[in-house]
Amino acid sequence: MTDLKLSRRRVFAGGLAAAAAATAGCLEGSVTGGPADDDDGDDRVLVLTLDDAGDTLRNDAVVDPAAAGPRWDEAAFAAARDGERYTTRYRKPFPSATDEPTYAVHEGTYYQLHSVVVDEAETTRPVLRLFEVAESDAGDGADVVERSALPEGDRRAVQIAHFSARARGNPGGVPIGLVERGGYVYRDEEASDASDLLAANGPDRVAYRDSVYRVEVARERFYEPVHRAVAEPVAESPERMEAILRAHTVGARIGDDDLSTDARNVIEAARRGGYEESHPYSDGYAEVLRAFHERPYLDGNIRKDAGWSESGSERIRYEDRYYDYQLRFLSAASDAP
Repeated sequence: MTDLKLSRRRVFAGGLAAAAAATAGCLEGSVTGGPADDDDGDDRVLVLTLDDAGDTLRNDAVVDPAAAGPRWDEAAFAAARDGERYTTRYRKPFPSATDEPTYAVHEGTYYQLHSVVVDEAETTRPVLRLFEVAESDAGDGADVVERSALPEGDRRAVQIAHFSARARGNPGGVPIGLVERGGYVYRDEEASDASDLLAANGPDRVAYRDSVYRVEVARERFYEPVHRAVAEPVAESPERMEAILRAHTVGARIGDDDLSTDARNVIEAARRGGYEESHPYSDGYAEVLRAFHERPYLDGNIRKDAGWSESGSERIRYEDRYYDYQLRFLSAASDAP
């Protein structure tokens, strides 16, 4: 392999977590942010890391209803498979933690799951808001209940509503997707029926995390989308499903014979924890970047083009496994800030 100075190339041996910890706070630019100021030199290194994603995509991308958790809606899946109308209010029938399509398998057939909005529903729902009580008013004899003593639905409601109470008048905001209308909206009918806080004779105050909060409950009008569940058959075999997932999520496909020895060594180092070089890059590193279709790091102005491009992370297939890679610029001044 071509001899390169250690000042240009260092192999990280500590893994992705160690690399992230060692370089935290040292970012000067990244592939998703603005480039550094242009000058005659480049004092950064380009770091490549690869995270092993396994030898199949189906394990993570396809839901097995028999092993699905409590949020899985079997009734929606069954109705959608049969072409029957099944609707849900507010929530989607097949929730997903990502923007990627949801797939499920039933009796050897693979389905892509989604939903369409078919109507709007007007409804009234309880909203819990909490307001912190001053220490001078905490002992005025008002009914105070500990969060731990409440039913499960109320405990969740207090936890989320307290985020909004804590944020009032303070910078930092609240968790998006949890807090709504400055508190917590009860949408689960079972939780509402079992609630102590929503009862007519419910407690006036609740204690949580060394604070006492005044309880305020309002019943407000909501206009919520009505979702119809859809299940479209897309594959009749695991191999076909794997091909669909590859087409949807995988970029470069690279065989071991496609690369030179130098390029293979770069990938091996990246798989062990990380690989870095400063610009101009070695032939082996440049070959890897081209194989990953990351030409913005090679063509044009490296400080500007790569900094503003939509490059730097994707899923690839190398030999017989999948990898999620990341490219990022770090300061070359030291391993730690």
